[in-house]
Amino acid sequence: MATPAQWLEGARLRTWPASISPVLVGTGAAAAADSFVAWKAALALVVAIALQVGSNYANDYSDGIRGTDDHRVGPLRLVGSGAATPASVKAAAFASFGVAAICGLILALATAWWLVLVGVAAIAAAWFYTGGSRPYGYRALGEVSVFVFFGLVAVIGTTYVQVLRVTWPAVAGAIAIGALTCAILVANNLRDIPTDQESGKRTLAVVLGDPRTRTLYVALQVVAYALVILLALTTTPWALLALLSLPLAVRPVRQLLSGITGRPLIAVLRDTGVAELAFAFLLTVGLALA
Repeated sequence: MATPAQWLEGARLRTWPASISPVLVGTGAAAAADSFVAWKAALALVVAIALQVGSNYANDYSDGIRGTDDHRVGPLRLVGSGAATPASVKAAAFASFGVAAICGLILALATAWWLVLVGVAAIAAAWFYTGGSRPYGYRALGEVSVFVFFGLVAVIGTTYVQVLRVTWPAVAGAIAIGALTCAILVANNLRDIPTDQESGKRTLAVVLGDPRTRTLYVALQVVAYALVILLALTTTPWALLALLSLPLAVRPVRQLLSGITGRPLIAVLRDTGVAELAFAFLLTVGLALA
């Protein structure tokens, strides 16, 4: 039986900035349109976190039963370590998806019925990332999914349920957050290149190789901060507040460019998440001030 602490570690709190950040920015874009709705923003946050936790448990389950996590370098995996049974981890994943579905349904009923279809697609994407007979996460498509669902869908969706339309700040913010969330996954997969190659998991990092994966990480950071400047020129100078997070982003970039591999990359993963959360918070404040 896994302990409560192990279940919490399996939920991978360090990845939560990837679900919190898009809701923050989407809400900031709604505030910029004078349409902030607190209860809808709160429900969107629950949906995002529940999807993140469900995705983490689903990946734990699917990678664990395939043996991908047998020699994992990163944090504890419940199935791979033997701390919990595959059935219990699978049940935890679907319980989390259930919470996301209920909260998402409430938002859909209050906004537009077609959002139910978006929710179904998000849950399917979370499960089939490593689940099913042909997981797309093993086919170098993980970053595409993360950009779409943790960037475009999460940010624009959060704005839409409050504003009832798509706005330019939401689109720009979605691209920026999508890029930063992809950077988290890129750092994660860079760390796991040796074990993923051994187990046959064909991530984008495995396809690109070590040097080009590091270049991709830096490029994603550049895209995000370039969009801040574009927002400042087209929407509000207050968007430049997000540049205050730049020192936090520089640290993991320097570490990654130093050529570190293996366990030291866990710190890069953590620092990338912290930098994204700071970026999102500051950009949200800037958009709200608009």
